[in-house]
Amino acid sequence: MTERVKRRAGLSDFLRTRRARLRPEQFDFPTGARRHTPGLRREELAGLVGVGISWYTWLEQGRDIQVSDHVLSRLADILQLDVEERRHLFTLARDRIPLPGEADREKLSPHTPYQAILDAFLYPAQLLDHRLNVVAGNSSASQLFGDYSTLSERERNLAWSLFMNPLQRQRFVHWERAARGCIAHLRAIRDQYGDEAWVTELIADLQAASPEFRAWWPAHEILLTCNSFGELYHPLVGNLALQITTLTVPERPDWGMVVYTPLSQTDTATKLDALMRGEAYPHL
Repeated sequence: MTERVKRRAGLSDFLRTRRARLRPEQFDFPTGARRHTPGLRREELAGLVGVGISWYTWLEQGRDIQVSDHVLSRLADILQLDVEERRHLFTLARDRIPLPGEADREKLSPHTPYQAILDAFLYPAQLLDHRLNVVAGNSSASQLFGDYSTLSERERNLAWSLFMNPLQRQRFVHWERAARGCIAHLRAIRDQYGDEAWVTELIADLQAASPEFRAWWPAHEILLTCNSFGELYHPLVGNLALQITTLTVPERPDWGMVVYTPLSQTDTATKLDALMRGEAYPHL
C-alpha cells in the first residue's frame, strides 16, 4: 500500500469517527429509532458543509479527490475540531512533512550538540525520534526513568514501554490517562507516517500484547504534541508533579526534545534535587 493510500485511509477513519461524535439535535435534525448509527448521517454533514453528498462520500471513503482549504476549514468547524484535530485534518488531506532518509539519520554520542543541550538542562530531558524511541537523555532523566542507553530499540520505545513494562504502570500515577494520551499521539504519527514498516509492526505487536491498547485504539483520538501536566511516582522520593514540554528541533522535524519541569505541587523541585544529588531515601 502506498503512502498516499495509507494517508487517505487515515483521513477516512478520522472523518467517520469525528462525524460519529456529533449529535443530530445540535443541528436541529430529527432523532429517533430510524437512526442506526451514532452521529450525523453523511448527507446531513455534507449539507452543513455545503458540498454534494457524492463528493463528501468520496472524501470520507478516502478517494483521491481535491479539496480546498475553504472546504476543509468549513468541515473542521462543523465537526467541532479542536486546534490539534484541525491541524491533523489538514495534514491528512495534504502532504506530510518529509523526513530525512535513513542514510541521513545520525547516531548520537555524548559529544554531539544535541547531547550537550540535554546535559545543560538541570531537570530531566530526553530526545525522541518520530518513532517515539528515546534517542538520548541526560543524567537527570536516567535517575528518573532509568538508563535507556542499555535497552534494546523496542524497549526504548515509549509506547511499548508504557504498555508492556510493569514498572511504568507504577511510575505513572494516572497510568490510564497517560496510556490513552500515548495512543492518541501514536495514532497521529501513524496517520502521518504510515508508510514506514516500523509503525505497522509496533501497532500490531501492541494490539496482540495489550488488551488496553486493543480496546482504546479504534477511537481514533489524536494528540499532535506531548505538552501536558504529569504526575509520576518514584520509589525514592514519592509523587512528583511535572510540566511535560516538547521542543521541536528545527533541522530535524522528526525529533522532539522533551523536558520535565517541576511544578510547585508536592515539593517536586526539592525532591528532584535530592534525587539528582543521590541524597534521596526510600519513600514509605
